[in-house]
Amino acid sequence: MRNARWALAATILGSTMAFIDGTVVNVALPVLQSDLHATINDAQWVVNAYLLVLSSFILVGGSLGDRFGLVRVFGAGVAVFTCASIWCGLAPDVQQLMIARAVQGVGAALLVPGSLAIITAVYPAKERGKAIGTWSALTAIGVIGGPLLGGTLVQTISWRAVFFINVPIAIVVLWIILRHMPTIRGEAHGSLDWLGAFLVIAALGAITWSLIEAPAHRGPQVIIVALAGIVCLVAFVVVESRAKQPLVPLFLFRSRAFSGANALTLLLYAALSGVMFLLPFELIQMRHYSPSEAGAAFLPVVATMSLLSPLSGALADRIGARPLLIAGPIVAGAGFALLVLCESGTSYWSAFAPGLFVFGLGMGITVAPLTTTVMTSIDDERHAGIASGVNNAIARAAGLLATAVFGAVAVVVFSGELDRQLVARGASSRLRQAMAAQTLRLANAAAPGDTDARTRAIVELSIRSAFQKAFAVDMLGGAALAIISAAGATVIGRTSRKR
Repeated sequence: MRNARWALAATILGSTMAFIDGTVVNVALPVLQSDLHATINDAQWVVNAYLLVLSSFILVGGSLGDRFGLVRVFGAGVAVFTCASIWCGLAPDVQQLMIARAVQGVGAALLVPGSLAIITAVYPAKERGKAIGTWSALTAIGVIGGPLLGGTLVQTISWRAVFFINVPIAIVVLWIILRHMPTIRGEAHGSLDWLGAFLVIAALGAITWSLIEAPAHRGPQVIIVALAGIVCLVAFVVVESRAKQPLVPLFLFRSRAFSGANALTLLLYAALSGVMFLLPFELIQMRHYSPSEAGAAFLPVVATMSLLSPLSGALADRIGARPLLIAGPIVAGAGFALLVLCESGTSYWSAFAPGLFVFGLGMGITVAPLTTTVMTSIDDERHAGIASGVNNAIARAAGLLATAVFGAVAVVVFSGELDRQLVARGASSRLRQAMAAQTLRLANAAAPGDTDARTRAIVELSIRSAFQKAFAVDMLGGAALAIISAAGATVIGRTSRKR
């Protein structure tokens, strides 16, 4: 039992390290954008290079763990992730940063699916639900608390420290693996489904590229790439249905609970990722918060999740997961809507705190029952690694696509509203053309250097109004996705409890 506790500690630290890098970077993006002279497209790729590789290779990671040993693959993932983090921290330009983030995604894809599978393997059935609830609560708090950590590091040291902080955490995890983790041998056999892996990478990569680049490349090229991505996605499903050793065993989705929980995961995590991408730009570039203040803005979410997650896990044991998985996303969606309704407030407590508190309430109700439902909805524990991988892949793919979609929507709305505001304020055609060339910078756009004070004021007011509209559209989109995601819980059995 002592080794089981060490295993739980290692999986929490390792998973949190990987998950945090999906959110901690968001607070650093506005500073990173200025420091590396990046556009909003570049900022999207800094996030999505990581998510693309993670969401694609996480399925391979789950299969490798089932074949070569969960602990061995988990440790290899920690090592790769750490080396890539050092590369990110040393990157001299945004292009190298994108490549290093992709390598980080490889490491995360090896360690993330093994985490829950290790817990499933080392804990007896009667204690497994509590262990999974602890893992889900602490890793979720780490994810939401990532902006607080990132903001503090960016403010006090540099945006590069956001990546270097992974090194001491990884050292602790590797020490636990070497000294205290039990050996868990792989039981699966046969070759890996490399064709399936190639198709899912091609599909997600093509669709993501077309979504991110659409505002800047409005032509047939984007449409062709998007269609190619859809074709690869359809081909992936066909290949998986016929493969002897599929990357994604489609029979897992015969379980209504597994299918419903993954549908909920897709929509809810898409809403979460889209909102978390744009909110730091509102706080830092529009409200002029420091990075540490922007990170601290998420404290209501951390507080409510830390208090509610253990309680919601215990309540799910008594009444079943379904009621909580219906109520939680609806409450989270209401929180996103409040960010729009209260955004005109003059202080943090009137503008953002209410929405973030309600959002944290909804996530606190949802996360622990959702994770437990996914891991207990399969009958054969030998597929725990791939089941975990599928759910995590869906969550990361949701974040990947949502960042692309929400970013593209923000650029389109911002561009149209900025020009409308400039026309309404009597701006010249020359000024409108100059500002149109900067729309990919969003709120970081600025008046040309030779403009007078009056014109500069007009431009600043127009940028503020345009960004506020883009922000409102994205927040309401996140609210709609979160509320719709509750439909996924309706197919879960009324009395579904942890096994």
